[in-house]
Amino acid sequence: MGIKIFFSGASMDSKPQSDRVSQLPTRLTLFRVACIPAVVICLYLQGPVSSFLAALFVGLAFITDILDGYFARKYSAVTVVGKFLDPLADKILVSLTMIMLIPLGRIYVWVVMVIIARELAITGLRGIAVSEGVVIQASALGKYKTIFQSVALLGLCLHYEYFGVDFHKVGMFFLWIALILTIWSALAYFRNFYEVFFPESHKSDKGNSG
Repeated sequence: MGIKIFFSGASMDSKPQSDRVSQLPTRLTLFRVACIPAVVICLYLQGPVSSFLAALFVGLAFITDILDGYFARKYSAVTVVGKFLDPLADKILVSLTMIMLIPLGRIYVWVVMVIIARELAITGLRGIAVSEGVVIQASALGKYKTIFQSVALLGLCLHYEYFGVDFHKVGMFFLWIALILTIWSALAYFRNFYEVFFPESHKSDKGNSG
């Protein structure tokens, strides 16, 4: 009888633990959402200390982005809320951070417009694809774009010189690469969308070019 109680208790303890693990990616995403107003406030206050704190929150947000994806895949803890919040949090964080950097003179307005327009366009195309039951996988270019974009934002938020390193120049260097990948990945996505939704036109275009 004691053995039965022991096993019964073990199963009861394992369930809450399993629930906590399954909720971990969503909690990390919510933490990333909480970092967004912190970054905006820090950049609004300006100054070396505020800029450092803004970069710290941006860095924490991107680390949680990596971790929640890792845990979601490892424990098969993909939820509807997570699917919705994860990409939304990334886009809002990047967009608002870049917008806040404009009045500080740390980023060009047209660069921000191109990057935000790309995100809105791709989001719209994904919405159309999902409504038709089609999933267009993100390309490797999009992942590289995100990495370079993240490093660029860290550098531009830091802005000032630390340990003899001009972080504004570092941020701009990675931003130009991110911009190229932003445009390149967008063209690749538009091409995939065209091939999926207009296969006959794509085949005829191939035939004409041949």
